[in-house]
Amino acid sequence: MTNTNPFHTPLTADNAALLLVDHQIGLFTGVRDIGVAELKHNVTALARAAQRLGVPVVATTTSADGMWGPLVPELRAVLPADLEVIDRSTVNAWHDDRVRTAVESLGRDRLVVAGTSLEVCAALPAISATAAGYTAYVAVDACGTFSATKRETGLLRLQQAGVVVSDYASLMVEMLADNDHPVAPHLYGDLDMPFGTLVGQFVAARAR
Repeated sequence: MTNTNPFHTPLTADNAALLLVDHQIGLFTGVRDIGVAELKHNVTALARAAQRLGVPVVATTTSADGMWGPLVPELRAVLPADLEVIDRSTVNAWHDDRVRTAVESLGRDRLVVAGTSLEVCAALPAISATAAGYTAYVAVDACGTFSATKRETGLLRLQQAGVVVSDYASLMVEMLADNDHPVAPHLYGDLDMPFGTLVGQFVAARAR
């Protein structure tokens, strides 16, 4: 019997893309559900790990020349220098033709989303992508928002819409799939997991 449930199909480096929405300096000043330093750490780790696995990244901001400002510098520093950060005016990033076209052009059917705020910048494009036929995931700890209530209602709405909620490291490790993969120790380093060195030692020992 064929299982057609998309949630039971593994997330891989070959079928996924990463969409980063509005991790901007001004928005970070209002984040209250997670420490700003932790949020910066998590989203930069997510971006590094995705690139380590060859997962393509699309990044977007809202009115970067206005009150919300550019991407936080920690994130901009780990993204490719030639990556265009798409600046838009739409509330829902999916409603901007450039963002949607950038995702669609990658030919991936799974989309990992992270954004600030969780309940708008991450949730709305994830829900729209789901409606468009993608299997969407939100890396919750690479998102931030402005109150506990916004976090709770955002998570509820995502689950009601059929979006997979997870933490960023679990999504990247699922894509890794095999700890014997040559990039494994580097990936765990990207994720800032202390036991990553043990994985590297294990892989090296197996190779001898």
